[in-house]
Amino acid sequence: MVAVRVKQAVAVLVKVAAVLLFFFLIGGCATTTATATSTIRSTITYPEFQELNVKETIAGTKMNIGPPTAAARNVTSSSSSSPTTTASTSDSGGGGGGKWKVKVVHRDTISLQSHRNGGGHTHAHVFHARMKRDAKRVASLVRRLSHRISSSSNSSTIDEEEEKEEEKGFGSEVVSGMEQGSGEYFVRIGVGSPPRSQYIVIDSGSDIVWVQCQPCSQCYHQSDPIFDPAHSASYMGVSCSSSVCGHLQNPGCHAGRCRYEASYGDGSYTEGTLALETLTLGSTLIQNVAIGCGHMNRGMFVGAAGLLGLGGGPMSFVGQLAGQTGGAFTYCLVSRARRSGTASDTDDAAAASELGGGGGGSIEFGREAMPVGAAWVPLIRNPRAPSFYFVGLAGLGVGGMRVPISEDIFGQSEGGVVMDTGTAVTRFPTVAYEAFRDAFVQQTSNLPRLSSGVSIFDTCYDLNGFVSVRVPTVSFYFSGAGGPILTLPASNFLIPVDDKGSFCFAFAPSPSGLSIIGNIQQEGIQISFDGANGFVGFGPNVC
Repeated sequence: MVAVRVKQAVAVLVKVAAVLLFFFLIGGCATTTATATSTIRSTITYPEFQELNVKETIAGTKMNIGPPTAAARNVTSSSSSSPTTTASTSDSGGGGGGKWKVKVVHRDTISLQSHRNGGGHTHAHVFHARMKRDAKRVASLVRRLSHRISSSSNSSTIDEEEEKEEEKGFGSEVVSGMEQGSGEYFVRIGVGSPPRSQYIVIDSGSDIVWVQCQPCSQCYHQSDPIFDPAHSASYMGVSCSSSVCGHLQNPGCHAGRCRYEASYGDGSYTEGTLALETLTLGSTLIQNVAIGCGHMNRGMFVGAAGLLGLGGGPMSFVGQLAGQTGGAFTYCLVSRARRSGTASDTDDAAAASELGGGGGGSIEFGREAMPVGAAWVPLIRNPRAPSFYFVGLAGLGVGGMRVPISEDIFGQSEGGVVMDTGTAVTRFPTVAYEAFRDAFVQQTSNLPRLSSGVSIFDTCYDLNGFVSVRVPTVSFYFSGAGGPILTLPASNFLIPVDDKGSFCFAFAPSPSGLSIIGNIQQEGIQISFDGANGFVGFGPNVC
């Protein structure tokens, strides 16, 4: 009888473990299921190889994007569609009320739309422009985050070497791309009352919301008319004595009004007046959001009107809405190539429609948006960089085998690995990258190599004429006892760099030692941030 009870107990435990720790792999995009505490060891199985559809991917690089539809250009209709939900940053109800969703668009979508009448750009042109922006973004992050740079007397040398190495060779719709290191993905929201539709960049490393405003003494070109606060019934300036003004890092004061300024790594900046304004995300009005109304702005922002900061500070959009959302938001990023390359797949299209709306990406705010069945890893707070989100990375895998790399290399003592929406290509410390790359090269010896690298990539292949190829799996091993393993889809690590069949291993070395998980590796996977409980989730949905 005792033996029978023991067997029954073991069977129950096995079933519970299987339910809690099931690894989900669909459409080449692997996600894992874990408990909210991430303390129970996961049992993971996955194939050593997966298919990359070369022909379909190349076809995707040649597809043109047409002009945006009326629905995409307008947040709300002038006739019948009015917001159905109202919220305010002054509300504080424990962090759980509802959820708000907007679509997310990649930068290159807007860039290609702006050139559609002039014949457009080739994929190679778009790729090289993206890599140049990426180099500047990474150099900026290194200046802000690297302990070596902040504490070393040779910081300028490190920074120059980093940039030289790099440059060689709502819920809303998110569009990828603020020029030169200031962001890669856009959302379309409404600003003011009545709402004026604007494309603005989302940036997980920024702590301020701002748009260009009239009167504008210095403004760059944007695709929509510049916002004029004189035409908004909800605009209200913030006084210098306000507690909201006190949250700024370097507040100024002019004529009794609070002034703000923000600068970016490439020399771009924005200066202006801090105000409270109403923003519209989808069908939701959000009142009393502190935004910067920029009257002096410099930068190449490819039509974007400003920036929606998603960082961990109190003045970010997420920080201001912590009372309603609990610091919780989730996004799924989709590039132009991925959208066009997967449109024919019925299952993927259905999943994309569920999460991102018609094959596009999305961002969703609120505790109700947190997915069930994600693989949760602890969120690491770095007091030297409170705006950024860090996770612990224990190792890397190729073809189902863990690459022999010390966990210490990934900077656990300095805060871990940055999760960044504005960086395109994932970077690892040089010694880790080289071991990782060499393992991949060893398992792809059957594929024809290019004689040289392309841009920042040193490992590239000539896949012209192939319909599909089998490539080894690539995995991230996250820290912690029994930490989950995220296996990437092939399209997230072997990417086209032109429309002729040249593909490159989409990782790069980081001479400074800073590790960053970029948006190419995040694409198509639902990423969730639970700020109140301190976790980052991967999956289970795809887009």
